[in-house]
Amino acid sequence: MEELAQRTAVPAPAGAGHNWPRNHGIDLDLAWVLDQRINLSAAERRVATLPGRRTVKKDAQAAWLLKAVTCIDLTTLNGDDTTERVKRLCAKARQPVRQDILDALGMGDRGITTGAVCVYHRFVSTAVEALAGSGIPVAAVSTGFPAGLVPHDVKLREIEASVADGAREIDIVITREHVLSGNWQALYDEMRDFREACGDAHVKAILATGDLKTLRNVARASLVSMMAGADFIKTSTGKEGVNATLLVTLVMLRMIRAYQERTGIKVGYKPAGGISAAKDVLNYQFLMKEELGREWLEQDLFRIGASSLLADIERQLEHHASGAYSALHRHPIG
Repeated sequence: MEELAQRTAVPAPAGAGHNWPRNHGIDLDLAWVLDQRINLSAAERRVATLPGRRTVKKDAQAAWLLKAVTCIDLTTLNGDDTTERVKRLCAKARQPVRQDILDALGMGDRGITTGAVCVYHRFVSTAVEALAGSGIPVAAVSTGFPAGLVPHDVKLREIEASVADGAREIDIVITREHVLSGNWQALYDEMRDFREACGDAHVKAILATGDLKTLRNVARASLVSMMAGADFIKTSTGKEGVNATLLVTLVMLRMIRAYQERTGIKVGYKPAGGISAAKDVLNYQFLMKEELGREWLEQDLFRIGASSLLADIERQLEHHASGAYSALHRHPIG
């Protein structure tokens, strides 16, 4: 397994730093926003051909999957969440892959952790305490997650409360009505307020793309959120009927690229919801690298909102190390 260790550039423990300058935003440019058009047939062809053109096997596949582990925002956002469940999730974030598997892969000394732990505000302080000393940041969903329909002042207070409890990242939800009605100024103003309330905490803007109806709306909402200062743009809450897809990802990545070309600022990307198989996350990684470059494979610019995905990755890594598949229940997430 020496080749795997040589091929895998696993970063320092998660949360060691957001190493890119933050996105402070720019003035709203409505002409740029309204100019966005999507060639649907071309976009569909682009993502349809990806799995056939890109594949990795053996040590290379294990290396890509270990890299994916370091980018996971390990998440629990259920109505029956408890303090003990969150503590177990944090323990898994500290040691996402069993030590015997890492040792067999020659990666036992790399300090691999997940990118963050994502919880409701109610559990931020619990997670912060459980992750103390690990460097793993706590991300809090906020602003009336998942619907985002509470009063604006309540949204701001929720953000401020999570930051006060120790959250270093805030996953906000935009008001979908602003997008569906084309009220881009309202979306910009809302996002600016969220960005200000976050202070030093990084802000991920959840677009809920499954609710936005068209790819043109996805492109425009992505651009306005970045103009208003989003550090990341994120596909979904995981609660919509349709969550992350490669087609939506392509559109959002190209908006990130366009924003960087015009402003020089790198904005991160987070697909969330529905990514539960190791083979699926590889396609997202391939698309990230092809569209934005190697830098966007690191946790500073790429996060994956997931829970069950980690169990399947760990199972695939055990198969790579031992040659045999184990039962999924042997790989709990928390």
